Amino acid sequence: MRRDKQEAQAQFTRRSLLLSGFGAGAFAALSARMYGLQVLEQDAYRLLSEQNQFNFRLQPPARGRLLDRFGEAIAENRESYRLMIVRDQAGDPRAALERLSRYMPISESRIERILRAVSRTSRFTPVTVAEDLDWETFARINLHLPDLPGITPDVGEVRTYPRPYDFAHVTGYVQAAPPEAANDDPLLLHPGFRIGRTGAELQHEDRLRGSAGQLKVEVNATGRVMREIPEQSIPSVPGQDVTLTLDARAQRTAMEALGDQSAAAVGLDVITGEILVLASTPSFDPNAFVLGIGTEAFASLNNNPYRPLFNKATTGLYAPASTVKVMSSLAALEHGVTDPEETIYCGGHTRLGNRDFHCWRRQGHGRMNLHEAVKQSCDVYFYEMANRLGIERYREMMLSCGLGQYFDIGLPFPRRAEGLVPSPAWKRARRNEPWTTGDTYNVGIGQGALLASPLQLAVMTARIATGRQVTPTLTRNVGAVPDFAPMGWNAEHLDHVNRAMSGVVNEPGGSAYWPLGTRGLDLDGLEMAGKTGTSQVYSISTEERAAGVRDQDDLPWRLRNHGLFVSYAPVSAPRYVVTVVIEHGGGGTRAAAPAQAILRDLVRRDPSNARPDMLASAARPTTEG
Repeated sequence: MRRDKQEAQAQFTRRSLLLSGFGAGAFAALSARMYGLQVLEQDAYRLLSEQNQFNFRLQPPARGRLLDRFGEAIAENRESYRLMIVRDQAGDPRAALERLSRYMPISESRIERILRAVSRTSRFTPVTVAEDLDWETFARINLHLPDLPGITPDVGEVRTYPRPYDFAHVTGYVQAAPPEAANDDPLLLHPGFRIGRTGAELQHEDRLRGSAGQLKVEVNATGRVMREIPEQSIPSVPGQDVTLTLDARAQRTAMEALGDQSAAAVGLDVITGEILVLASTPSFDPNAFVLGIGTEAFASLNNNPYRPLFNKATTGLYAPASTVKVMSSLAALEHGVTDPEETIYCGGHTRLGNRDFHCWRRQGHGRMNLHEAVKQSCDVYFYEMANRLGIERYREMMLSCGLGQYFDIGLPFPRRAEGLVPSPAWKRARRNEPWTTGDTYNVGIGQGALLASPLQLAVMTARIATGRQVTPTLTRNVGAVPDFAPMGWNAEHLDHVNRAMSGVVNEPGGSAYWPLGTRGLDLDGLEMAGKTGTSQVYSISTEERAAGVRDQDDLPWRLRNHGLFVSYAPVSAPRYVVTVVIEHGGGGTRAAAPAQAILRDLVRRDPSNARPDMLASAARPTTEG
């Protein structure tokens, strides 16, 4: 018995020692771990603790402004109140939105759209609930914020266009970055950040955007911001302002002159190549696109027959009609196929094979020399010039004047509007037909397959007005005066053509003499020069004439001819070019009045930076080419 008792005690003692050893080992391990956590790894865990207490919030940069040449803002920023939801803090997003609907109206369809956006994003990424709130609503939400977990108020900036309709086709607009463009960039994923999608906003995105900063904030256990710590934050860097060449006042004049017509106007400084006016009507409100335009509103713009979303000034292509007769005259003189005094008889038509090619004046003009033919826009005279020149020599002149060329003016185009200067090779490739003399006749009066944009016609006019290779730009370069190379044309030939263009406006019988009230510019004796053009869209048939359809006003709008006018001023020292195209305007004389209004405004307010050296650089070359 005693032996059993001793063995039991020994066993108890061994177990006690074993358990004590285990306990001591566990205590030692726990002590070592605590030492490691509290001493060896204290810096790391202090950082994690601070990260639970402090957050860094992305601070989008202020977008740079778009300015006109005199510093007037045509795209800027304004304060905007918005609400966002963060799924990680909201718990049930639907319940959070339903709580929010007690304090502001949110439709069920809007809730569904927000929930879809929430489901597609990270649980930590904020999603916009409402934007551009009025102050009363924003203040009410802030007052009830303790009852709205997951809802975050924010004061940011939104893009705004002060005179939207005047500059929409130049500025373009900004929108939220599409998912494929965001590419996990935190700035592009920020719900308040927008990027340029069209126009100058897109072209100058890198300069306008700026770079994001980080704001350090202290948060509580639910993630609510308790205070901001700006002294430990990284400030954002605002984007740069971009100055364009546009003259805002002249642009407004152009938009008013064009009115509600489907039309375009380009104003060009022939000394610098700077585009002062780039107008397309009707226009649209780019502000509507910034926060997201509705499907119905966009469809209304997109289906409008006047095409308000389309920039007609740069990408509209039209048969240039009689405006090309100034090039035909110059080409004929340069190649020696006529002289200024030779006359051609116009009896109202000319015969080619078994077909009559008519002049716009059915009774004819009688005998025409070069000056009178340009002034009165005689078609028969230019049929003969085209026939003598041949298509290749005529094409050479048109290409050198800027037709058929793409001009990179610093504005992204949805497509390259190069237009078309047709050739025998083009016709063979396109239609598998040979080139004919009739084709040359049509091109010689600016019809047929020939196509040009208002911008190209402005370049053509500038080069003929100055005899220099004027090249357009929309990006302002203060103090730099380009030295455009001479075109190499005979100065006397150029003078004959320019005097004929002056006659169009300033001499009785000129095609723009009466429409402009025989006043030209009506500014201290300064004169303008120009050339009208009527681009045929539809030919009235014999049956229609018999039914009473006599002129353009009797036709539906979409079948009326386009009206064109190219011009420059002053005649004595060319400085400004203005071209106008009115879609289905009925005739070129109707485009003259808007051009006159724009030219008068530009000449009247001739900018103070027109230095004598600039004027000298624009003078026509006096040596023969």
